[in-house]
Amino acid sequence: MYNEISAGVGIQVETTFRPDLSDLVEGTYFFNYRITIVNTNDFSIQLLHREWHIFDSLRLHEYVSGAGVVGEQPILHSGQQFSYVSGCQLFSEIGKMEGYYTFLNMQNGTLFKSKIPRFDLVYHGKMN
Repeated sequence: MYNEISAGVGIQVETTFRPDLSDLVEGTYFFNYRITIVNTNDFSIQLLHREWHIFDSLRLHEYVSGAGVVGEQPILHSGQQFSYVSGCQLFSEIGKMEGYYTFLNMQNGTLFKSKIPRFDLVYHGKMN
C-alpha cells in the first residue's frame, strides 16, 4: 500500500494485477487501483479535478486530466473518506502512476492541490 498526506488530505493506494483483463500473449497488462481519500482538514473539501502521469516501460509517458474521479466530484467533510476503484492498461510488465487532485476548500472558496503518491504497477510474474 502507498500512503501520502499533503495539504491535509491523506491518500492511500492499493494495486491489483487483473489476469482476467490482461493478454500476456498480446502484451497487455491490466491493473486496478483502489484509492482512499481522507480529509484530515478542519473544513469540508470537494474533489474537482485529477491529473495523472502514467509511465509504461515500453511506451511514451501518458498524461490524463479530467473532472472528478469515476464520474463523481465527492464532498468530504472533516474526518470523512471516499474510496473508488479504477484501472490502467499497460503494454509492458512494469509501470507506475502518480499525480495530484485539485480540491475546493468549501470554507473559503480557494483551490488547492494534493499529491497522489507514486505507485508501481508490476506484473507479478515479472518478479520471479
